[in-house]
Amino acid sequence: MRRFWRFLNRFFFYLLVVFVVVYSVFPFYWAVISSFKPSNALFSPDPSFLPVPFTLEHYENVFLRANFGRNLLNSLLVAGGATLLSLVLGVLAAYALGRLPFPPKNAVLYIVLAMTMFPQIAVLGGLFMLLRQTGLFNTHLGLILTYLLFTLPFTVWVLVGYFKGLPRELEEAAYVDGATPLQTLLKVMLPLTGPGLVTTGLLAFIAAWNEYLFALTFTVGDSVKTVPPAIASFGGATPFEIPWGSIMAASVVVTVPLVVLVLVFQQRIVAGLTAGAVKG
Repeated sequence: MRRFWRFLNRFFFYLLVVFVVVYSVFPFYWAVISSFKPSNALFSPDPSFLPVPFTLEHYENVFLRANFGRNLLNSLLVAGGATLLSLVLGVLAAYALGRLPFPPKNAVLYIVLAMTMFPQIAVLGGLFMLLRQTGLFNTHLGLILTYLLFTLPFTVWVLVGYFKGLPRELEEAAYVDGATPLQTLLKVMLPLTGPGLVTTGLLAFIAAWNEYLFALTFTVGDSVKTVPPAIASFGGATPFEIPWGSIMAASVVVTVPLVVLVLVFQQRIVAGLTAGAVKG
């Protein structure tokens, strides 16, 4: 009887795993095969789970668009800039909140956490007016600074737990040798935060790369527009046609690099997210 229950538990466990994998992977798989199908086959009454017939016309349409390469470059510049700035500011803030003693640091931590609870639409109007008055509207710098609204709190919150998990003896030894707090951070603590920096940097980059609302609101034209609003603006042969094939192809183009990065750094991501759970 015990073997039967053990087999039943294992069966339902693997059944749940298969369900989660299919539920997570199938939308991306469907986007991939749709990007290789002709437009007239996308809405066939007998859908095929294989790209039959096979075509590359949608990818040709995407890469022949004069501005899509510019949109990719804009996304790379904005997401990379926001990630780099978040890491620089986040490391300084997280070290102070995680290692330096000052009374209101718990209140500051809760304020940082509260910043992530506001929906983007709630601050959209204020940020729009701020960017217009400072001359940062429709600029890469303006997008980078607005993206800090959601990348910086996440970076600080993750790195605080990571700094708290580092051995305090290393910090005390540096102080004994006459190092200042900044020297201790740069020469002793920062080299030990590799997994944490990779984790927060990669996740912040993904969040900035996929951001849509700010990029749609704070840009005009294709000079600064990033990939998500650019894909949403794809047009068909007529105003009433939605080019689903080109949209799927462009979505695959911008998603595959992120999937590859996550697969390559998945162990570092897990290590970085769980490093602060146990103190050294």
